[in-house]
Amino acid sequence: MFETFGFENLTAPQAAVYAGLILGALFGALAQITRFCFRRAVVGDDRREAAGVWLTALALAILGTQFMAMNGRIGFGDHRFMATDLPVAAIAIGGLLFGAGMVLTRGCVSRLTVLTGSGNLRALLVLVVFATTAHATLKGVLAPLRSALGNYTVALDNAALPGAGPILAVVLAALLLSQAARSGARPLHLVLAGFIGLIAASGWAVTGYVLYDDFDPIALESLSFTLPAAETLFWGIASSAVSPTFGTGLWGGVIAGAATAALIRGEFRWQSFETPRQTGRYMAGAVLMGVGGVLAGGCTVGAGLSGVPTLSIAAVLALLSIGTGGWISGRMLSEGAASSAGSSATRSLQPAE
Repeated sequence: MFETFGFENLTAPQAAVYAGLILGALFGALAQITRFCFRRAVVGDDRREAAGVWLTALALAILGTQFMAMNGRIGFGDHRFMATDLPVAAIAIGGLLFGAGMVLTRGCVSRLTVLTGSGNLRALLVLVVFATTAHATLKGVLAPLRSALGNYTVALDNAALPGAGPILAVVLAALLLSQAARSGARPLHLVLAGFIGLIAASGWAVTGYVLYDDFDPIALESLSFTLPAAETLFWGIASSAVSPTFGTGLWGGVIAGAATAALIRGEFRWQSFETPRQTGRYMAGAVLMGVGGVLAGGCTVGAGLSGVPTLSIAAVLALLSIGTGGWISGRMLSEGAASSAGSSATRSLQPAE
């Protein structure tokens, strides 16, 4: 398919980098405006409104992705989300770790990437630690842990949700949109969230259809932040030996798009850590997300916004595990803060999102 679009001066892998850059810039700008973040939807002070934004994006991602699958534009039969040997231990434990980490850092990885573009140096350092830890879990000193947990699998007859197809996609999208409509979120934010969902669907279409090339194939992927973090880190320190990927372009695009939106809206400002304790909390969260994102097979965007629309059991399990880990960690931190407040008149510093 790639040849028919007339990309005469680019190979499919090269075009994928530019595609990632464009989609990332659009996502970054819209996420900056809507404050798109799964953590906020789970434990944020405005979680009802944040959930409305997130569910709207997911609903449109499901409809867009399944529409293309129904029309034969893309197929997920060979994708890792559809593996019939489900690594249930790795996904469940990884999701719980990632959920705890995103609460400690006051943002999931996609949100922290957007915040980096708006001048948040806390978020930038978290991303560096996250990328390093993810790479270590994929190919470094933590890889044995990944391999060991990955051996605990459950055999599935079908890796997709029961009844997966157009009807289930419409039903799920309708349920999500009905919840979003009652969330109290701003109508503009809901509309923009819909476009975020379509960007996720477009990622699958671009890599699986537009840039499909039998002679120079690229990976079928969409919006994601865990594997691209490791790829971007490796490319940044060894660009003469490795080439950039769709994920590398995506990361750069998200930061550029968020920065542009923040500057236009007057929201760009430099921020950094306030106390050593705060720094330690963020670093711990970054490590947990780095390990957890790899074990779970993706983050809230990679396994959630992009993965769930494939109607994969693995993706749904990963997102539920992340949400559970975030909720439990949020409750534990709230109870700890309440206990500290009862024994001290000094209010403990809480990191800003």
